Amino acid sequence: MIKGSKICGISDLDTLNFIINHPYPPQFIGFICNYKKSSRYVEVEKLNELLTLDKKKSNFVAVLVKPDEILEKIKHLPFDYYQIYDSTPDEIKEIKQKYNKKIITALTVSNQDDINKYKAFEDVADILLFDSKGYEKTQSFNHNFLDNVNSSKPIMVAGDIRTDDLNNFKDKPFLIDVSGNLESKKGVKDINKIDKFLNTVHNISS
Repeated sequence: MIKGSKICGISDLDTLNFIINHPYPPQFIGFICNYKKSSRYVEVEKLNELLTLDKKKSNFVAVLVKPDEILEKIKHLPFDYYQIYDSTPDEIKEIKQKYNKKIITALTVSNQDDINKYKAFEDVADILLFDSKGYEKTQSFNHNFLDNVNSSKPIMVAGDIRTDDLNNFKDKPFLIDVSGNLESKKGVKDINKIDKFLNTVHNISS
């Protein structure tokens, strides 16, 4: 059964307010903090504004690609998790200890060998995220690769997942991470698509 959901790439107050106050809010809400190639990138000044909202039942996630000085700029913000791409286990361990944050380790996947890299990150990750190699582009990978993952850590899955695909995961104990497919155009979240996604996750997982 689906264990929960994450909506990523939020960049405006109205959308964030809608998600937080939804009858079935996601467990995680992600903000693109330092990857400027993404149409969903949010400047620190805007993050200061967005993250004043009461998160209620959701966790705020800073999405970071090989983070450096950005960590000092966002350390005052109420993020519950840092989701980190392109860093080594040692780098992540150092970040986790210095900033006292839970870590979502993001592994990008195009083949089975990419999946197996998770073993090196289990000790530093609170959640393992398997994503496509698309980054700012919405791309998928063969989610059946995950059948061979044997970890005690929660598994989060991304990579061009659509609301209509959720039934494919109904027997999988995954957290589902969606971004681009909840948009009406690139970088612009669609309230109706978000509503359908959250209701569908609730119906499948309840």
